[in-house]
Amino acid sequence: MNRPTLAQTSGAAHTRIGGLGVARGEIAVTNDEVAGLIDSSDEWIRQRTGIVTRVRAADGTTLLDLAETASRAALGSAGLEAHEIDTVLFSTVTHFEQTPSAAALLADRIGAAPAAAWDISAACAGYCYGIAQADALVRVGSARNVLVVAAERLSDFIDPTDRSISFLLGDGAGAVVITASDAPGIGPTVWGSDGSRAGLVGQTHTWLQWRDDPSLGWPTLRQEGPSVYKWATTQVANVAARAVTAAGLEPCDIEVFVPHQANKRIIDQMVKTLALDESVVVAHDIVDTGNTSAASIPLATERLYRDRLVGGGELALQIGFGAGLVYAAQVVVLP
Repeated sequence: MNRPTLAQTSGAAHTRIGGLGVARGEIAVTNDEVAGLIDSSDEWIRQRTGIVTRVRAADGTTLLDLAETASRAALGSAGLEAHEIDTVLFSTVTHFEQTPSAAALLADRIGAAPAAAWDISAACAGYCYGIAQADALVRVGSARNVLVVAAERLSDFIDPTDRSISFLLGDGAGAVVITASDAPGIGPTVWGSDGSRAGLVGQTHTWLQWRDDPSLGWPTLRQEGPSVYKWATTQVANVAARAVTAAGLEPCDIEVFVPHQANKRIIDQMVKTLALDESVVVAHDIVDTGNTSAASIPLATERLYRDRLVGGGELALQIGFGAGLVYAAQVVVLP
């Protein structure tokens, strides 16, 4: 029997970031406001993390509110209408509904339905995971314009007395539109995971454990700080170097470095490990915004524009890493 051959789609040869939008939590929380609860001080927090303030959402601001604001700004930046978006990818670990996905709800909110929509659970690497998926979708012909959203309301998972991670965390969202391009605008993604180290960052206990034993209290986030620091500054830095090589570049070609805003000490050590040139613009949004997990890279990128440290067209190395443990890096041309 001669069976017909399946048709295959083919898309654009190249992709690019066509627009960027962000939303930050409305409330700036100072070190003095959190230090007492962890038996610490403003000086200790600054020295250990580089953070001066972290931003958190007001009580009436939801995860989807943050995502919608960032998405509409990204669409405006890209010069597109919501109905021109055919795929919505939403990176988050703070959407409280198992189903429906935050992506489907967001697509309806902004008027992008019936766009394909799904969530990505890759914690602090979620934005870079979304960029990788969007790039592939457009190049294979499964999508034309992909909205990649990374949003977190981490304040819902904070134990104010936790000294390992909670005082670092903030709320925010970032969004970009990935579309076809005449020239390469997104390099190959180097990514992966190491589930054997899942215990280094994560919830104190599961929702099922909390359901069965309410005395455990609401699940919050914890990390083994020293182990995460060692992993990020040694093994993850190598991932960033591999992304540069995969893009056919040398470290001297990189003009901007936008790592996940986990900790300023981690960022500074990664710069040294990568041997980046002193002229490279390095994002330090961690200082004023805190660690916003998946949202941190687009938020940090927007800060560079706002501070007039970039103007568009620069080669930027971006890398996300966090709970899972997961990681992803790619070189992009800034819009």
